[in-house]
Amino acid sequence: MSKLSPALKQLINAPFARPGALPAPQGIKTFYENLAKDAKDRGVGVPAWLSMATATTMTMNSPDSLAELFHAASPEHDAVATAELMREVGLKCIGFNGVPRTINMLNAFRASLPSDIVSSLSTTPTRIPSPTNITNMSARGEALWKSIYDPFDKKLYSKLADSHPDLPVHILHSEYGALFADPNERTQGRGAVGRVLTSIVAVSCLRTQTGVGPQVLSHVFGLRKAFKDGSAEKEVQGGEWLAGDEGSVWLLESVDRIVEALSGGKGSSYAPGSIKAKL
Repeated sequence: MSKLSPALKQLINAPFARPGALPAPQGIKTFYENLAKDAKDRGVGVPAWLSMATATTMTMNSPDSLAELFHAASPEHDAVATAELMREVGLKCIGFNGVPRTINMLNAFRASLPSDIVSSLSTTPTRIPSPTNITNMSARGEALWKSIYDPFDKKLYSKLADSHPDLPVHILHSEYGALFADPNERTQGRGAVGRVLTSIVAVSCLRTQTGVGPQVLSHVFGLRKAFKDGSAEKEVQGGEWLAGDEGSVWLLESVDRIVEALSGGKGSSYAPGSIKAKL
């Protein structure tokens, strides 16, 4: 394979193309610690606020900040459980942010963890499709889809199919079934990101991205519906409050504060504007 020319390498890594990750700003650990205290004062438990903060930090593409978030959260929570939860949230961010940021962020996150934490993390995959589980996988996706979008679930499916016949097929089966809806092996124990936490992740990622207000609205409603249809996991402290008006305002404003802190007031790094070369 031929080597890339110096000029091509320089262009790929040109500063205006923003090729690198967002560095951790000074004082970000203290910021996260204050966020944790604010959440606790409002009755929001670690899994809920940590899922929000992890999803937002993942979307902002700041791996060093994610490491600081782990250190801010682990004193209030089992360290291994904290790491398991954060990387599971990171995996589910694929469905909102795409694969590349999740790959880079999770690789950097693992490298930042103490060796004893790394050695305690699960190494068994839980989402490998097979002839024996594919039907159940699709059924989980359909149930989650209906839970979030009812009574508009069928109408939305048809609308997406008008755009491309495989668009809802991919979303429902590859995203909702294979990724968002937890397989049975992940519904208990460390790292479980169930119905409520998944909606929190969705709202956080989409709010951070900017430009997708209709989807933010849909998933704010989706969070509420988890408590109306009985699909909410009962152990999420503060989850029902977050699903109400006051809690949802806090959720969105907390995302905004993280974006502000990570960007130094410059806004989202996900879609900061068009690339403009210095010609």
